[in-house]
Amino acid sequence: MATRTRLSPEQRREQLLAHGARLFATQPYEDVHIERVAEMASVSRGLLYHYFPTKRAFFAALLDHAAEQLAEATTPDPDLGPRQQLLAGIDSYLGHCAANRLGVSTIHRGAASGDPEIEAILERSTRLHEERILVVLVPGAEPHPLLTLAVRGWLLHLRTVGHEWATTAPEVPLAEVRDMCAGALVGAIAALPAAAQPERIDDLLAG
Repeated sequence: MATRTRLSPEQRREQLLAHGARLFATQPYEDVHIERVAEMASVSRGLLYHYFPTKRAFFAALLDHAAEQLAEATTPDPDLGPRQQLLAGIDSYLGHCAANRLGVSTIHRGAASGDPEIEAILERSTRLHEERILVVLVPGAEPHPLLTLAVRGWLLHLRTVGHEWATTAPEVPLAEVRDMCAGALVGAIAALPAAAQPERIDDLLAG
């Protein structure tokens, strides 16, 4: 008889989230029964509900976990120039979308769900990536409000493009989608009045 490994509470939580990620990656949100996660992990439903009392709570924890993984995967390399950092970050994001098509679709629907907890998770993730971009463009300075609006709007654009590409047009090469998205940000910044443009715009344009 196989010996069941005893996991710490944190290890058990990570295990349940890992099973949940696979489940949500293969089924739309409304079709998922989180009791299946307990079966996949060979634990009781009671234990599952101890960690995640509702499907919404489980989904929120899953999104939070995914946001942390995405933040780590897209951590900028300070040794790269602004344009190289931009392209590398978009590459990482689109790669994540391609590997998690239904999960991305679920997140996209969640963004429009009106659920305060899910909206807060997505807002924190957007703010993190917004700050990463702005600190490269205007190091040590306060960004112009128009520049902040341009970056924030582009991040929402990138999320939509990533979802649509991964779920409806995966045959389009990732590199082409990446270059389109990079061009959208550069174009938005270049269109700002001179007072709102970052000091490193030439680096962003030239690569």
